[in-house]
Amino acid sequence: MIVAAIPCLNEGQYIGSVVLQAKKYVDKILVIDDGSDDDTAEVAELAGAVVLSHSRNRGKGTAIKTAFTWARNNNVDILVLFDGDGQHYPANIPTLLKPIQEGNTDMVVGSRFLQHNEIPGYRRLGQIVLNFVTNLGTKTKLTDSQSGFRAFSTRAIETISFREKGLSIESEMQLVASQQNLKIVEVPIGVKYLDGESRNPMSHGFEVLSRVFTIFILRRPLFLFGLPGLLLLCSGVGMGAYTISVYNTTHVLAVGYSMGTVLLSVSGLLLLFLSLMLKAMQELLSR
Repeated sequence: MIVAAIPCLNEGQYIGSVVLQAKKYVDKILVIDDGSDDDTAEVAELAGAVVLSHSRNRGKGTAIKTAFTWARNNNVDILVLFDGDGQHYPANIPTLLKPIQEGNTDMVVGSRFLQHNEIPGYRRLGQIVLNFVTNLGTKTKLTDSQSGFRAFSTRAIETISFREKGLSIESEMQLVASQQNLKIVEVPIGVKYLDGESRNPMSHGFEVLSRVFTIFILRRPLFLFGLPGLLLLCSGVGMGAYTISVYNTTHVLAVGYSMGTVLLSVSGLLLLFLSLMLKAMQELLSR
């Protein structure tokens, strides 16, 4: 069974049309109404979708968790995610399904940047920054790490679990899928922007960016802190050995090198300790 899941918040204006268009390409439409105070749920049901409603707004990440839980409990073969604001073209669904149906892909990401789309400049700039930060901590490098148009195989549905509640959920998906050695590919999609921003784009971008950093801190502490700490400690040891060599030769203590040795060694030890503490927290959170 192929299911399209649409996380929504106050999308009554568009959701009916989106559901009707998507029904042509999937077996079932699942709409997760994340605490809307308009007629999103009613319109989605009238259009033929199965609606799961949150009593209050809990964030896009939580809505996607609800979709994944439903998919696991209902033996879904392929789960497609896309937004309910009309920016995605449901006609692109077959493009996302094809790599999974061919049997060699676990997660397909629809990229707005693999074909020409009219994308506002500030969005492009924000995507460049978020792509760089997200790709920095993963083996798979994507051109559109924040795309909400994605498809998942049965293996991905069963394997991927999330902690994020908000808009940084896409970055966490990429990190978790990479850690689980799932195969990820990108395909080109079209996109259209119908309305102006409902929130300040700069504050929104910084919010997502800060959450992406938090994800990596909690998910990759040994990479982010342990590796730099080890390099600093080794540098400190090397500088200490050089300082001793200079002293043995000249009988004069090189104060600058001595201070550098202490600074590098202490900094390295602190980072190593921090990485181990965060790793322990990670293990506790995963239980």
